[in-house]
Amino acid sequence: MRVFVTGIGCVSGIGMDVGEHLRSFRSGRDGLGGITLFPTRHDLPVSEVKAGNGALAERLSLSASRTFSRTSLLGMLAAKEASGDAAIPDGSGVRIGLVSATSTGGMDLTERFYPLFREHPAHGRLRYAARHDAGDSTERIAAYLGITGFRTTVSTACSSAANAIMFAARLIRNGILDAALAGGTDALCRFTLNGFASLMILDKAPCRPFDDTRAGLNLGEGAGYLVLQSEAALTKPPYCELAGYANVNDAYHQTASSPNGAGAYRSMKACLEKAGVLPHEVDYINAHGTGTVNNDASESAAIRRLFAGGVPPFSSTKAFTGHTLGAAGGLEAVFSVLALSGGLLFPNKNFTTPAPPAGLIPVTRYAEGASIRTVLSNSFGFGGNDTSLLFRKTDRQP
Repeated sequence: MRVFVTGIGCVSGIGMDVGEHLRSFRSGRDGLGGITLFPTRHDLPVSEVKAGNGALAERLSLSASRTFSRTSLLGMLAAKEASGDAAIPDGSGVRIGLVSATSTGGMDLTERFYPLFREHPAHGRLRYAARHDAGDSTERIAAYLGITGFRTTVSTACSSAANAIMFAARLIRNGILDAALAGGTDALCRFTLNGFASLMILDKAPCRPFDDTRAGLNLGEGAGYLVLQSEAALTKPPYCELAGYANVNDAYHQTASSPNGAGAYRSMKACLEKAGVLPHEVDYINAHGTGTVNNDASESAAIRRLFAGGVPPFSSTKAFTGHTLGAAGGLEAVFSVLALSGGLLFPNKNFTTPAPPAGLIPVTRYAEGASIRTVLSNSFGFGGNDTSLLFRKTDRQP
């Protein structure tokens, strides 16, 4: 059974919807700036969504008296756009589910609860702690959109949203669902900022994926969702087909990728085999490309190995959005769909110097109208949890 993409939605530091993201890519405007969401001693660039929780709630027409984590609010915004874009008719009988991913969950609220609770057990709002669980954001998104069927949460670090999309496709292909809203959402919080700082992989300047001078990543926040539908459930022309997917685990290290890119290579290879696509048929790669010394060297080695006959155009969009962790695979899946539908090549911002030994040179200029029929999207997480998705152009009509 084939699976098609019929709706897309996203929010990040460079836009509140798909249209704003496209305008940011065209103009070369990234979302990086100082940290304003919470007090911190770290002076590091991050990519924050340019709206506070109150403004997000107002945009969603939510009551100011209700408590939502920032992760939930960002997820609702992107999921609402994707759902509206797909426009599945009410009463159509389509069995629709939600597969949502996150890493931080409701940590932003827990961080507000704990200091008061630590002073005295009677202090602090328990409603904040109740929103901590990763699955809470999934339930909030489902309730907001009226999805009462199958719902589940995926949390596999930076491959989370890509795994959510893969799992949703499997549910459709196995006849469990007719359609699924799938992707991920993550908000910036102290825990992730301090955690990545302790690993010493945050760059004090704008990140430079795949560049020889790269010194680390910039954190970001956001959400990205797709609506996937079976062929039989199509009610509008789809954007494209989700033709292949694969997840592997190289189990090399808790946080580092294997130096030879074994996991990344196996993930991409298995994904192409699932889709029945040969390496030379891939027209563009949306790379994981975090900007850390380890990740980019590992992914470069894997790309060079798989595409030995000629590396296709590739780039990382994280110099625009920052690394949005559990949401990254969802955002970049949206960008991959846009690349197919508009023949777009996104620039690998801030790149100047190829890094040996792979010496790969990514796309450095925004382009429209390119001949693109297949796009490979990579999302590689801590613990070696590596996932690749293959999107393919289609002329399928409902």
